[in-house]
Amino acid sequence: MALADDKRNRPIRNQPTPANRERVGWLAKIAPGVHKLVARRETPENLWVKCPDTGEMIYRPDLEAAQWVTPAGRHMRISPDLRFAYTFDDGRYRELPQPKTPDDPLNFTYSKPYKESLTAARKSTGDQDSMSAAVGEIGGLATVCLAHNFAFVGGSLGTAAGEMFLQAADEALRLQAPLVVFTASGGMRMQEGMLSLMQMARATVAIQKLRQAHLPYVVVMTDPSTAGVLASYAMLGDVHLAEPGALIGFTGRRVIEQTIRETLPAGFQTAEFQVEHGMVDRVVPRKELPKVLGSILQTLMMGRARLSAA
Repeated sequence: MALADDKRNRPIRNQPTPANRERVGWLAKIAPGVHKLVARRETPENLWVKCPDTGEMIYRPDLEAAQWVTPAGRHMRISPDLRFAYTFDDGRYRELPQPKTPDDPLNFTYSKPYKESLTAARKSTGDQDSMSAAVGEIGGLATVCLAHNFAFVGGSLGTAAGEMFLQAADEALRLQAPLVVFTASGGMRMQEGMLSLMQMARATVAIQKLRQAHLPYVVVMTDPSTAGVLASYAMLGDVHLAEPGALIGFTGRRVIEQTIRETLPAGFQTAEFQVEHGMVDRVVPRKELPKVLGSILQTLMMGRARLSAA
């Protein structure tokens, strides 16, 4: 039995204090009324963040200054607004409006109504759905960016996210600008059934329109990039980048091992493993992404200009 459950190890309770006897600190005894001169500070509950790898408690302002990369090198998941602020020049961008789509086209209910899940996700994240888009400059080049929010129903792809992808692609065509997508998704949104799966094909068509206009389409895979999102627009980029340690794969390790009845190698489905096997072009730390993206986009747009002049 644990010591905490042993009666002999329980702390001795203090005797009840008489109602007419007020407890005071030593400072109040020396200088009565001094506590009124000093306002009590409330310590924020989220002042410290636990590193998922080492268990180390990290001071939140230090983690924010490091763009949410822990001392151990873990690139933690971030929201679209932070992604845009870190990526665009000087953190300046114009966010595209969220498209209007039916919230619950199938009236789906599982352990609770789907509408309740959407309401809770919107309240906790402040986002309307799992994907956001913005326009700004990367390396001085006008660019349209899309970003998943994994905190919103696992970054799943539904009709609203699909419409957002199409809207961003249309904006890139209008501006004759590159399109960059930051993936962080668990796959398709089962609560929308076939309507969710249709977004894979619609996104593929939008990418084809970019190709016909000779506009660059670059994918940056963050943790995690899986399932239907990986099987569609996440693998159709002209260049594929990834953040260190990102999980990249169609399905989970356990499912694959049970299917093929073999033990998978260490590091399987990590960004580094995918680079070694040709699935990803390069792993880039978060702080280096703006510079690397700027160089890639400038090069691809130079090639487009030469092709148009020929």
